[in-house]
Amino acid sequence: MDEISTGHLLIALVVLLVISGFFSIAETSMMALNRYRLRHLVKTGNRGARLTAQLLSRTDRLLGVVLLGNNLVNALSAALVTYLTFRLFGESEVTLLIGTICVTFAILVFSEITPKVIGATYPERIALPAAYVLTPLLWLAYPIVWFVNLFVGALLRLFRLKSAPDAQGQKLTLEELRTLVLEGGNFLPQKHQNMLVNLFDLESVTVDDIMVPRSQIDAVDIESPPETLRHQIGTSNHTRIPVYQGTLEEIIGILHVRKFLNIAEADEITPERLRQILREPYFVPQGTPLLTQLQHFQEQQDRLGLVVDEYGELLGMVTLEDILEEIIGEFTTQSPLSITGSFRRQPDGSIMVEGGSLLRDLNRKLGTHFPLGGPKTLNGLILEHFEDIPEAGTSMKLAGHPLEIVQIQDRVVKSVRLLPLESD
Repeated sequence: MDEISTGHLLIALVVLLVISGFFSIAETSMMALNRYRLRHLVKTGNRGARLTAQLLSRTDRLLGVVLLGNNLVNALSAALVTYLTFRLFGESEVTLLIGTICVTFAILVFSEITPKVIGATYPERIALPAAYVLTPLLWLAYPIVWFVNLFVGALLRLFRLKSAPDAQGQKLTLEELRTLVLEGGNFLPQKHQNMLVNLFDLESVTVDDIMVPRSQIDAVDIESPPETLRHQIGTSNHTRIPVYQGTLEEIIGILHVRKFLNIAEADEITPERLRQILREPYFVPQGTPLLTQLQHFQEQQDRLGLVVDEYGELLGMVTLEDILEEIIGEFTTQSPLSITGSFRRQPDGSIMVEGGSLLRDLNRKLGTHFPLGGPKTLNGLILEHFEDIPEAGTSMKLAGHPLEIVQIQDRVVKSVRLLPLESD
C-alpha cells in the first residue's frame, strides 16, 4: 500500500512540474511574441491571436495569473518533495537538505530553464494555443489577481513608477523601422528593401543634394534666332526646358517640348508666340527636404523646380524624376557609365569624371564614399580640400579614393580622373 501511495505521489509531482513548466513556457512565449506579427494575425481573424492580444493588452493581469499559478504549483512541488523525502529517508537535517536540492534542481530544469528556452525559440507556436488555456484561467482567478494587483499598483505609485505601456500602443521610431527593414532581408527582395530604406532618407536629404547645378542646366534664350531655338530644343534630351531672357538669372518660364513642336510646324517662332506656351517657373527654396518637395510637386501638379537661395539667386534645378530615382534607382537598365557623359571609363581602369558631378551620384553609381555633409559636387569637395584653386595634374586622395585633376577652366575643376583603389 505504501509503494502505491509513493508512486501516486511521484506521479503527482511530475504533473505539478509539467503544470509549472506550462506557466513558464506560456509567460516567455507571450513576452517574446512579435507584436507586429500578432497585429497582422489579429487583422486576418485568427482567434488565438485575438485572445493573445487581449491578454497582452493588460500585462499586469497576464503576469498575475501566470505567476499565481506558477508559484502555487512550485510551492506544492516543494512541499510534496519534502514529504516524500521524509517518508522515504526519515526526518533529519541532511534529508531536508537533499530534498531542497532535488526540488530546486527539478524546478530549474523542468519548470523554468527548459520551458523558457523553448518559449523564447518558438513564441508564436506556443503563445497562441496557450491563450486558449490562460484566458479561462484568468477569468476564474480574476478576483485573486485583482486583489494582488491592488498591492502591486500601490507599490508602483509609492515608488512613482509607471506600468509598461499597452503592447498594442507601442510605436516604432524611424530608426527602429529602418533597422526592421534592414533585418528583414529574408522576407523582402533586395530591391524592395533598398527602396524602403531610400524612402526613409527622403526626410534627411535636401534638394541641394540632388539638383542639377546651375552650370549644367539645359536652358534656352528666348531671344535666340528661330533656327537656334529649333536646334537646341530639337536636340535636347528633356521634355521640359527652362527659358530665360538675356541671362540665366532671368528665367521667364518652362517650355514643354511637345507644345513647341506643335507651333514649330505651323507658325513662325517668335518670342511672343513662345511666351504664350510657357508655364510659370516654379521656385524651390534651398534646403527643402526631398519628402517635402515631393509633396509640393504633387500639390502644385508640377514636375520641375528651380532651386534658389535666400537672395533669390539661381542655384540649380530639381525634377520629380530626380526624387523618384532617389527612391527606386535609375530608370534605365543600362550601365550607369553609359547613361551619362559625366562618367567615362578608361582602358586602364580609371574613370573620367566631370568636376560638376554630384557626390551623391558618384557614391550611388560608382560605389565611392565621398562625404555628403559639406560641398555637393566633386569640384566643391576638391576646392574645400585645397582651400585654393589647384593646378592640372595635381593628385590627391579624398575619402580613401585616389584622384588626379585633369582640367581646370575658369577657376573650376572641369574634369577629374578617379584612379582604381590600390590593392592591399
